[in-house]
Amino acid sequence: MPATPAARRVLVSGASRGLGRALAQAFAARGDRVAVHYASRPEQARATLDSLAAPAEGAHVLVGGDLSVPEGAERVAAEAADGLGGLDVLVNNAAASTPAHPPAETSYADWVAAWQQQVNVNLLATAHLSHLAAQRMIAQGSGGRIVNIGSRGAFRGEPEHPAYGATKAAVHALGQSLAVALAPHGIGVASVAPGFFATERVADRLSGASGEMIRAQSPFGRVAEPEEVAAAVLWLASPEAQWASGTVLDLNGASYLRT
Repeated sequence: MPATPAARRVLVSGASRGLGRALAQAFAARGDRVAVHYASRPEQARATLDSLAAPAEGAHVLVGGDLSVPEGAERVAAEAADGLGGLDVLVNNAAASTPAHPPAETSYADWVAAWQQQVNVNLLATAHLSHLAAQRMIAQGSGGRIVNIGSRGAFRGEPEHPAYGATKAAVHALGQSLAVALAPHGIGVASVAPGFFATERVADRLSGASGEMIRAQSPFGRVAEPEEVAAAVLWLASPEAQWASGTVLDLNGASYLRT
């Protein structure tokens, strides 16, 4: 029989629902211990925690905190590492949800607010958590993995949500810089760039005529399920995927092909 993979200590940011929940469940099903992070949905985060397969040893942990400020990111990383006894894998999944802000129709005040929130959560929180996790992985001396959740929108453009597209492009660039910087320490860093996938947050956009148009973007005639994205993240975080460090993996059902 194949050997049971060693359990790892995994922090998933933004894990109260949707893709974050699917990510936490995928790692737990592998036998890993997971720190489930939430910002403002403790009940849903608790439901995520309760849904996880129990690890052979130890326990999963729940970690609340505001990642939009540096002090919040520091507390989240510290509580996750303390609760798990260290960190081996970080998945930067947390993302800000802001109203549409097309430049021609958006007031300056709303434009500034959208950009500040997207930069603080999508980019700076990813950068800060990555630094904090990498420092712990280096101190542990056993390497590690960081996987960032980017977006197809970083490449094809997001005219209704330009701050989202821009910050996700920055997340991809950050991941590639970290991949080079952290490789000497045995830490692999990669990103995924999903297209549309079905979660509560986009349920309204996937209904009616708009949903038909979105599903038609892919020749498969559908959008992804969160579990499909989670499966790719699980592989990128695996010991076998070290040579994929620096990758930005497209997960969009051939809805957008870049060169």
